[in-house]
Amino acid sequence: MNLETKYENLKDIIRSLESVAVAFSGGVDSTFLSKVCRDVLGDNAIAVTATSSTYPEREFKQSIELAKQIGIKQIVIESEETEIEGFSKNPPNRCYYCKYELFSKVREVANDNNIKNVLDGSNFDDLKDYRPGSKAARELNVVSPLKEAKLTKEDIRILSKELNLPTWDKPAFACLSSRFPYGEEITPQKLTMLDKGENYLRDLGFKQFRIRHHGQIARIEVAPDERVKLFDISLLNDISKKLKELGFAYVTMDLEGYRTGSMNEVLSEEEKI
Repeated sequence: MNLETKYENLKDIIRSLESVAVAFSGGVDSTFLSKVCRDVLGDNAIAVTATSSTYPEREFKQSIELAKQIGIKQIVIESEETEIEGFSKNPPNRCYYCKYELFSKVREVANDNNIKNVLDGSNFDDLKDYRPGSKAARELNVVSPLKEAKLTKEDIRILSKELNLPTWDKPAFACLSSRFPYGEEITPQKLTMLDKGENYLRDLGFKQFRIRHHGQIARIEVAPDERVKLFDISLLNDISKKLKELGFAYVTMDLEGYRTGSMNEVLSEEEKI
């Protein structure tokens, strides 16, 4: 199936839903989905963004600008995942708790605005990774049009560029809770450390990266083609000093570099169920 056919299928799927509330983070997928929903359904499409300690302030501010550019009505809600029972203990199915909370609140907003359907930005590539949040989506009847239209991340980037969306080449993003090994407690203080640390790396010019929180250790992953940039003595000293100021005792670099779902590499197949 070619890209044009996938895109037309997506619009047909959205048109059939009549009215939608998109769980909108301002990432590549949810921005593209919100844009198409707005184009197809007009005022019958809204975007719902949840603020929390797991959602960086910089991302939230960008979501506001993106919603304005798209022309879609954005409704902001509060969601504090660390207060959800079981979430802070960080089990392998942590994302289930988070997404169940998020989609439930988006559903409430949808009902208050006479919107029939709740949508998320899951794409066809997400079927390849461990995604416990998808269980919550199924239980709450959340629709995933990008996945249904078999649009991959690369497809979405190409179409986003054609639609003049600034997110077309935006680095992949996941909530800050994904920076912790399963079993390590997630706290607002630790999330703040990560948010400030990653803002620092972004201001240094790094594009695709993560800081993984391993207790006293900060493990830095940068995109494979950006690793060479780290091999500068002065820069290494500055990064180490900054992260130690934020509360880490040790700072390390992951030699493999950034890759999606690196925290899932230690899970057995049984744990992924």
